[in-house]
Amino acid sequence: MPLRLDPTFGKQLAAAQRTLYGGWICSGSPVVAEIMAGAGLDWLLIDMEHAPNGLQSVMAQLHAVSGYDTTPVVRVPAGETTTVKQVLDLGAQNILVPMVSTAQQAEEVAAMATYPPHGVRGIGSALARSARWNRVQGYLQEAERHVSVFVQIETAEGVANAAEIAAVDGIDGVFLGPSDLSASMGLIGQQTHPDVVAAVKESFAAIIAAGKPAGVNAFDPEAARDYVSAGARWVLVGADVALVARGSEKLASTFIPQSSTSAAEPPESY
Repeated sequence: MPLRLDPTFGKQLAAAQRTLYGGWICSGSPVVAEIMAGAGLDWLLIDMEHAPNGLQSVMAQLHAVSGYDTTPVVRVPAGETTTVKQVLDLGAQNILVPMVSTAQQAEEVAAMATYPPHGVRGIGSALARSARWNRVQGYLQEAERHVSVFVQIETAEGVANAAEIAAVDGIDGVFLGPSDLSASMGLIGQQTHPDVVAAVKESFAAIIAAGKPAGVNAFDPEAARDYVSAGARWVLVGADVALVARGSEKLASTFIPQSSTSAAEPPESY
């Protein structure tokens, strides 16, 4: 029976009349992923870079969120051909590749997600969830319609090359990571330092001029709104583990005398 796949996140961003707000799933738990999926957020980031996620747990989370009106994006741990192939074969339609600092790296990422002759993605759709085991008609010929590819700028070098990165054919958008960017600029842990914020906004201008949607993570609401004012079209505004951490700390502080606790001050928002 013929099946259809959902519109990619790239198409959703192109059609959206407002910024799309997302939540970060770092727990590796399909239960938590489903809770986040039912919250009403526009999109979710399933993270393989800094979370305890492998292929099976990512697939379980894709299953968990599939019944909800939200779009999953999978961040792979690195721009590596085999990993990108495997994650796409799992049925992830939208991927984010971290630590891309040059146009050449972006071109390599785009090729990883594209079948020959234009790319190097291995062909195994008959065996994989991506084409629903050959139930999606014409998947091999039209795979590019069903996949969107995003890259993440996280270094000063990437900021300098933002225009060239965004202009790469096959890249659907560019996401800024202020945490690693701050470290690259010698300001580790200072994501909201004026120089870091300025570098993010400089990247936004270059990305937008290239006709691509710029995104960023910003857990502080004021920072998020400021980035939206600067042109951000997709923003991560919170993470499952951070929500649980802060919520459980609030419970403890509400019911337990502060002198009885040993909790440290929470770190600056990611």
